[in-house]
Amino acid sequence: METLAQLEALCERLYNSSDSVERAHAESTLKCFSSNADYISQCQYVLDNASSPYALMLASSSLLKQVTEQSLPLQLRIDIRNYLLNYLASKGPELEPFVLGSLIQLLSRITKFGWLDDERFREVVKEATNFLSQAQYHYAIGLKILNQIVSEINQHTVGLHATRQRRIAISFRDQSLFRIFQISLTSLFKLKADVGSKLQELSLMLSLSCLSFDFMGTSYDESSDEIGTNQVPLTWKPVLEDPSTLQIFFDFYTMNQPFSKEALECLLRLASTRRSLFSDDTARLKFLSQLMLGTKEILQTGIGLADHDNYHAFCRLLGRFKVNYQLSELINAEGYSDWIRLVAEFTLKSLQSWKWAGSSVYYLLNLWSKSVTSVRYLKSDKPCLLDEYAPKVIECFVSLRFDSLQSELSDELGEDPLDNVEVLQDQLEFFPYLCRFQYGSCSSYLMKIVEPIIQSYMKVANLQIPMNSYELSVTETKLAWFTHIVAAILKTKHTSGFSGESHEVLDAEISACVLQLVNISDSGIHNKWALVYSIDNSRVVQ
Repeated sequence: METLAQLEALCERLYNSSDSVERAHAESTLKCFSSNADYISQCQYVLDNASSPYALMLASSSLLKQVTEQSLPLQLRIDIRNYLLNYLASKGPELEPFVLGSLIQLLSRITKFGWLDDERFREVVKEATNFLSQAQYHYAIGLKILNQIVSEINQHTVGLHATRQRRIAISFRDQSLFRIFQISLTSLFKLKADVGSKLQELSLMLSLSCLSFDFMGTSYDESSDEIGTNQVPLTWKPVLEDPSTLQIFFDFYTMNQPFSKEALECLLRLASTRRSLFSDDTARLKFLSQLMLGTKEILQTGIGLADHDNYHAFCRLLGRFKVNYQLSELINAEGYSDWIRLVAEFTLKSLQSWKWAGSSVYYLLNLWSKSVTSVRYLKSDKPCLLDEYAPKVIECFVSLRFDSLQSELSDELGEDPLDNVEVLQDQLEFFPYLCRFQYGSCSSYLMKIVEPIIQSYMKVANLQIPMNSYELSVTETKLAWFTHIVAAILKTKHTSGFSGESHEVLDAEISACVLQLVNISDSGIHNKWALVYSIDNSRVVQ
């Protein structure tokens, strides 16, 4: 490369040109920077002297590839690390965001790869903390460095052996992660009055990264909504038992800023903390009571829940209560009666807004399902109040589900709602347990809704009267959904914990409803109706 200006021009074409041939030529010419270790010093020269952000990006990304794919000498890696820290301190605030992000990723990668090789790599937390004692721009860089390091070490890097990856993660967890989490909390408290600032968001994201760390190396799917028990180390106990820790995340949520969802995600992970972390039952109950109080205030005010991301995260948080805590603990928590009433009201409102709520509502329904199945183990003298609210949830769900089936079928572009296996499975998982909790009233309500549909269906079938295909489709879809539900109820007979002669009788009654449909289904009359209607329609068109 003859001059720096030529290199900058090539980098401009590499990242910005719309001509694929021109981009390919630039990539081929600049490939040496990322594949040849002799060019590492050239990358440093570019970082020191180039004015084009694209040239800086080339140097950073080339070094990242070298560090990841080449076995560089230890001293060279230490020199690169020290250079990067000094560079970020001196020039970081002036850099374009994408260049800054790339350099921080490079620092994190070289830190990860050298973590077990030399103690100087493990001093990165201390050095990043130095940024936090400076002005706003440096403060932000320090938070970004810590966040990226947590993320970098928590995820598997291609080319790094799984065993070494795990050794690095365990060492980092034991030596540095808790300190970083404490830094994030300190920042949150310090910045609490600076509502809506970027530093608030960065501090919250750092807390979330720490709480999302794979403490046990189980490598859960980060793309999934589901999280397991959070295996927080015992050394974290004093901080998690401190009421101010939970409260700061509730406080940040109620600011109703764009980062509200992240505050709820932090609360979700705290709510998932392993039971054995707490000193005793009293400490765990205190923690639960504070969680319950915080969510109760959100339920009362509705703050932030008009945002769908917040709503979804909040439903997940509520659903976590019964996953991590026993029903007896919920009942004994302070404010339970008000909380369960508000959860019931929130569930009913969510069901009534089923189009907007989407799949989020199933976290709420699973909360109710898991709660009612625990009643038989309950030894508390305090009322659980589930017999008051659960039937209302069931009736609302059934009624609105029938309405939604009709609405979904009326959408010309929509698919058959029963073809959505995932949604149907969600319904079949929770509904049978809810139904068997108050089986008498639930089965009566089901029969009350379904019997008129069955009678009308059979009457038309017996008379063989042509029926509008849309009406036929709606009727049959409702009956098909009812059949699925009945099958699921019968399937859970021995696993629901609810049984007895009365259940046997009710099983027989709802089964009889389904069996009435067998003759019609076998006769194929419904297909003939659809055919007649299609022929009539074709004649009208002609």
